[in-house]
Amino acid sequence: MNKDQVNGRVDQTTGKVKEVAGRIVGNDRLEAEGRAEKTAGKVKTVYGDAKEDVKDSAKRVIDKI
Repeated sequence: MNKDQVNGRVDQTTGKVKEVAGRIVGNDRLEAEGRAEKTAGKVKTVYGDAKEDVKDSAKRVIDKI
């Protein structure tokens, strides 16, 4: 697991908390901010997953040589 995956998951969780808190207190701006942060976290996580996949694939190729 790399730092992009970890940071992405943290951002997703933080975004979800903000989104729910905004919904509970009726703050549309906080809710929208939470959705945006959650989406950004998903993007970071996918990027981190891709980096990890490339690293693993490269390692397998090098191990075969």
